[in-house]
Amino acid sequence: MTTEERFERIEHVTAGLAEQFQREREENRALWRELGDKIDRFAEESRAADKRLEEKIDRLAEESRAAHHRLEKADRLLQERIESLVSAFGHFLSNLPKPQ
Repeated sequence: MTTEERFERIEHVTAGLAEQFQREREENRALWRELGDKIDRFAEESRAADKRLEEKIDRLAEESRAAHHRLEKADRLLQERIESLVSAFGHFLSNLPKPQ
């Protein structure tokens, strides 16, 4: 093989390597863009899920406060009924004839 043929061969191999490098570089860029897009979509989905969870927690907290308020009201009514019953029972006992 002559020197000229060797140079041509080296140029051919170098051109092939440069072409391969360019293709791989473009593929890598495309993969990074795709990965970035997937990360962006995942972040967006995560934010949406967080928002839904926050809304659900707020709704459950409000329901819990309302239920607590209803229980407090029911407890007050029960306390009033018990006091009324005890008072009426005391009044009833005080009006019984005294044993002799």
